[in-house]
Amino acid sequence: MRHRITTRLLHAAVSVWAAFTLSFVLLYLLPGDPVAIMLGGQSGTGTASPEQVAQLRAEYGFDRPLPAQYADRLLAALHGDFGTSLQTGDTVAHTFATALPQTLALAGSALALACLLGPGLAVAAALTRSGRLSRLLLALPAAGISLPQFAVGLILLQVVSFQWRLLPAVGGSGAASLVLPAVTLALPTAAVLAQVFARSLFGTLDEPYVTTARAKGAGRVRVLLGHAARNAALPLLSLLALVVGNLLAGSVIVETVFSRDGFGRITAAAVTAKDIPVVQGAVVFGAAVFTLINLAVDLVNPLIDPRLAQGGPERSSRRWLRPRST
Repeated sequence: MRHRITTRLLHAAVSVWAAFTLSFVLLYLLPGDPVAIMLGGQSGTGTASPEQVAQLRAEYGFDRPLPAQYADRLLAALHGDFGTSLQTGDTVAHTFATALPQTLALAGSALALACLLGPGLAVAAALTRSGRLSRLLLALPAAGISLPQFAVGLILLQVVSFQWRLLPAVGGSGAASLVLPAVTLALPTAAVLAQVFARSLFGTLDEPYVTTARAKGAGRVRVLLGHAARNAALPLLSLLALVVGNLLAGSVIVETVFSRDGFGRITAAAVTAKDIPVVQGAVVFGAAVFTLINLAVDLVNPLIDPRLAQGGPERSSRRWLRPRST
């Protein structure tokens, strides 16, 4: 177990380092000078003199060779220092500390809603005795995945906020302003969870122990919720890291559509302005969250189902992702 934890921690550290390095290379390959953008023009002159431009380059370290810049930023990042924003002059840590509560509230609400809607839809499809209704319910996730997130947000704004005037259209104050963004962010995730859980649930209902429970007289609801749902939910746990990563990525679009000052909107503005410290901090933060959740899931999965530990994590993952025959 100790060897497994050590290996997973090394993999997580390499993943975060790779994300940092890749973001550094990509940001320096992008066209545009961050100092010129900071001064309000692509030429870098604007109203500032060449001496002032050179002073700013030296102040932020852009006049140094690229390997030296990489080494300095990596060393500082290892100590938790991602520098200061080129646009606001505030530290990256304080910028994220200000924005993260809004995004965490949004992502947490969306995750709770998705976990309720997705598995709930699959359970409803399994419980109904109408084959036509069951097929209709199982077709809804495909439609949910195919809808662009920004289109869902704009439709909700138009109908719920502008026509019905039930909820505020923009802003980040109060629980009412959180409803539409959370629904917009949750729908694609709920669709994915519904597809995965439905496939696992219908496969589990064919297992011998479920047949035995039915033979002993267990009712339809008891068989479904008391026997099949627990084992069918294991693939959802494996998807948790991916789901959280998608919610953080989706917050960029949702916070922009609903004008919420959160982590995603700050990241989108930093990419546009080529604000290298903020973008690198956002990439490393997202990679760290993703790898830590993935690590936790890898370690918890065998504790829930000891059979997964017998074939190793790789074989177990392939087992859960393999399509089941119906």
